[in-house]
Amino acid sequence: QVQLVESGGGLVQAGGSLRLSCAASGRTFSSYAMGWFRQAPGKEREFVAAISWSGGTTHYADSVKGRFTISRDNAKNTVYLQMNSLKPEDTAVYYCAATTRFIANMRIDFGSWGQGTQVTVSS
Repeated sequence: QVQLVESGGGLVQAGGSLRLSCAASGRTFSSYAMGWFRQAPGKEREFVAAISWSGGTTHYADSVKGRFTISRDNAKNTVYLQMNSLKPEDTAVYYCAATTRFIANMRIDFGSWGQGTQVTVSS
């Protein structure tokens, strides 16, 4: 298991940017692929982005493609989510998660989760 702690959420106006961070501790971070999910009030938790252990492969949900960028720094045991051109519909609690698969986009494939960080985008 790996322990995950998200940070960087907050309130931003539409069109603005935020960068989320997820710090990992525990077992070797570089052996995990990482993902970001989000959950808006009254909705299911949904996939946002994922990155392979090396950072060489990334996947994005269609709703964020071209606006969000996932990256990782294995030396710092941290994964990031750069969010640009934010929209009110991006408002949600954002979670990072770890998987032992090469890469994944389904909740069931991720075995470790952080506690989440709130992102609120005002119109």
